[in-house]
Amino acid sequence: MTINEIQQEIIDEFSIYDDWMDKYAYIIEQGNQLALLDEKYKTPENIIQGCQSRVWLQADYIDGKLYLQAESDAVIVKGLLALVLRVFNERTPDEILTTDLRFMKEIGLTEHLSPTRSNGLLSVIRQIRFYAMAYKAKEEKS
Repeated sequence: MTINEIQQEIIDEFSIYDDWMDKYAYIIEQGNQLALLDEKYKTPENIIQGCQSRVWLQADYIDGKLYLQAESDAVIVKGLLALVLRVFNERTPDEILTTDLRFMKEIGLTEHLSPTRSNGLLSVIRQIRFYAMAYKAKEEKS
């Protein structure tokens, strides 16, 4: 499935909810399905700066793709991480760097998240793109 197909799938899933309380419940449900991050990855180096809650992001680069794992101690943030990982996990650096994350705007996240959560989510996305740039540069040198 392409990144755009996954984004459309997320948009379609959210379109069945009219009320934002239902959408928040769905986001929390997504977070509850997120695999727990191994304790060995809960290090200061993996903490995302700019998040109000604690967020850890682990990226591994295997066979030209980024494999992402994340966890947060906040339930809504964990759900947001699950959505972002659905889009970006197991993708090439080029796919990550060229993707327009339209699903966030289309489901209304940009309007309904608090400024601190919004900034934290953007910090996660920025870090994922940083990993993609770093791995792409490393691969080009090889």
